[in-house]
Amino acid sequence: MSTVYDFEVLQINGQSVPLRQFKGKVMLIVNTASACGFTPQFAGLEALHQTYGPQGLVVLGFPCNQFGAQDAGSNAEIAEFCQLNYGVSFPMMAKIEVNGDGAHPLYQWLCVEAPGLLGSKSIKWNFTKFLVGKDGAVLKRYAPTDTPASLSHDIAAALAA
Repeated sequence: MSTVYDFEVLQINGQSVPLRQFKGKVMLIVNTASACGFTPQFAGLEALHQTYGPQGLVVLGFPCNQFGAQDAGSNAEIAEFCQLNYGVSFPMMAKIEVNGDGAHPLYQWLCVEAPGLLGSKSIKWNFTKFLVGKDGAVLKRYAPTDTPASLSHDIAAALAA
């Protein structure tokens, strides 16, 4: 697979989402968790969605329970949590694995396209972020400690490209 558009994912409600439907848009793909120290980043991700969504940014949240069992709830419980606590209106996907034998093919591809620190091909923790350009190629990987607001410059540049 050569671009993000070659993948299909499931929305949190179970509906299939071919990522090619976002062709020509900039995507921010994030593995999320509802009970993590970084969970307040949902507010910042929603702010990015509100600010840059009209210009062509799509934020996609992928709940994952692989780090400290910090997203143990069902898809329905996660969706309700995100909406009630953070007003999340950007697309949330069904819970997936991002590492190991069960890693979703999208995340296997993302980790090869944008390795982590020292060339790591795995996700280290919740709220690792990938910025994908309008052409479907990965532009940059961000650590969980990188706040959504700190990505604004890169997002604006990707949208302007």
